[in-house]
Amino acid sequence: MDYLSRLEHETVFILREAFARVKPMAMLWSIGKDSTALLWMIRKCFFGHVPFPMIQLDTEMELPEVYEFRDHIAKEWDLDFRAELCPPESEMDPTLPPASRAAARKTAGLKALIERDNYRGIVLGIRRDEQSMRAKERVFSPRARDGVWDFRNQPPEFWDIYKMDLPEGCHLRIHPLLHWTELDIWRYTLRERIPIVPLYLARDGWRYRSLGEKNITTPIRSEASSIEEIIAELEQTRTPERAGRTMDHDSEDSFERLRASGYM
Repeated sequence: MDYLSRLEHETVFILREAFARVKPMAMLWSIGKDSTALLWMIRKCFFGHVPFPMIQLDTEMELPEVYEFRDHIAKEWDLDFRAELCPPESEMDPTLPPASRAAARKTAGLKALIERDNYRGIVLGIRRDEQSMRAKERVFSPRARDGVWDFRNQPPEFWDIYKMDLPEGCHLRIHPLLHWTELDIWRYTLRERIPIVPLYLARDGWRYRSLGEKNITTPIRSEASSIEEIIAELEQTRTPERAGRTMDHDSEDSFERLRASGYM
């Protein structure tokens, strides 16, 4: 088995374990490359069907191309798609830096969603190599009643044995792509011919390496106008993937505060 197939197999195993043991469950679909690749694997895992809702935490600040791609894929793949409108920035913690305060809207939106619909499992397309705090995650990551993540006290995960028992009112964040890298995602996207938001491809010398809200995300200099060229570029670059995310340049502890309080 080649390494991409092995990664896919591990992800499918995690998805099937989660679906069998955690109910009700939903997935957060950011419309980006990672969560769309994960959605592709869910469709393969369940023979073309997606058996739980796809939810976008919508700040109404995504780029127009993202909304256009979302609507097209949701219809073409017959998804149970739901947009969860996030609270305004004015209701966020005023002690956070501006970009982190904007990002915190999704945390508040997710908390409201879980409280209203009583989800026990939330599937996300995050990876360990994206950011140092995410490197501390588990595949099945328990969250307290208020959504707080105790990253210093997490259950061990040995030999694909996962702890899924939770107290009433708590939930699990499920991370089937945790073992993937950015290059893995692009190589898999190329192999499987997965559709992507066109903003990832260079236009006039600029492209988005990571997609976020238009008020906290900027493009990077690049001439990579195809997935093959993106892969070649990433094999050479030392620039972090989230270099275009302004919240990652806020105060040193801002992302840790966001993650600990429930950010994705």
